[in-house]
Amino acid sequence: MSANIEVIPSGDALGAEVRGVDLSKPLDDDTFSVLEAAFNEHSVICVRNQELEPEAYIEYAGRYGEPQNLFLNNYAMPGYPEILYISNIQENGKDIGHADAGCVWHTDMSFNKNPPRATALYAREVPTAEDGTILGDTLFASAVKAYESLPEELKEKLKGKQVVHDVLGRRRARGSGTQDNAKREQVPLMNHPAVRTHPFTGKKALYVVNGECVDIEGMDTDDALELIDELAMTVIREEFIHRHKWQVGDVLLWDNCAVQHLASHDYELHQRRMMWRITIGHTDVYE
Repeated sequence: MSANIEVIPSGDALGAEVRGVDLSKPLDDDTFSVLEAAFNEHSVICVRNQELEPEAYIEYAGRYGEPQNLFLNNYAMPGYPEILYISNIQENGKDIGHADAGCVWHTDMSFNKNPPRATALYAREVPTAEDGTILGDTLFASAVKAYESLPEELKEKLKGKQVVHDVLGRRRARGSGTQDNAKREQVPLMNHPAVRTHPFTGKKALYVVNGECVDIEGMDTDDALELIDELAMTVIREEFIHRHKWQVGDVLLWDNCAVQHLASHDYELHQRRMMWRITIGHTDVYE
C-alpha cells in the first residue's frame, strides 16, 4: 500500500497533505512508516476525504502514542472517552462541545509535566459563509523554524533557561487574585526549558507560549515577560505559518513538540462546526 502514497508539502514552513491512505482500515507497518516520517518532517499532516467510525479514528491516533482518556470531561464522546467534541453546536441551549477551544496561540497542555506528542482533529462539520467560503481555519506556526532563525547570541542566552508554564496564564503571574487557593492547587506551575529537543527528530524548538508562560527562573519577572513576548512573537512570524482550510473528512495531525496553533473563530452559532479531537501520547521535555 505504501507505494501508492503521496506526500505533498504545503509549500509553507510546515504542513503536508498525504494522499492514497484509507484510515478506516488498519494500517500496515510500511504505510504507517511513511505517515510517521511525513509527520516528523512536516509537523502537520492532513489526510482528506475520510469516513471514520470512532474505533478506526482511535486506532489511527493510537499508532502515534496512547490516546489520552478524557472520561471525566463533560464534552467527551459517550462510550469513547478518548474523543473530545470541539464544536459550537448546542442542544437544549447547552454546548455539546468545547466551543472556543484554541482561540489563542498555544501548544497543547504545555503546563503538564509530560505534554502530549500530538493532537488529531477530524472534521465532521465545517462552518461556511452564505457564499460558500470556508470558515474556521486553523493556523500553525513552526517553533523549530523560529528557533533556527534566532541569532546565535540569543540561542546562547536561552541555554539552561527554565520557563514557568501556567494553565491560569498571566493573571496568576500578576497576582490578580482571580483564582482561589483550591484552584491553584489543582493546576500547579510547571517549569520547562525555553528550548526543547524534539524526542523523535532531535531538532530544537522554542517552547515558549505567550499566554501560558508567566516567568523565567532567575530573571526579574518584567524582564522575563518581555523576553517571553519576544520569543513568542518570533514563533508566529508570517514566514513560519501554515493556514489549514478545512474540508469535511479531513483528519489533521499536529506535532505539539514542534508547533503552536491557533483556531480562527470567524463563524457564528448557526454556522455549525463539529470536530473530533484526540490528544495523543506523553513526552519528556528536555533541552
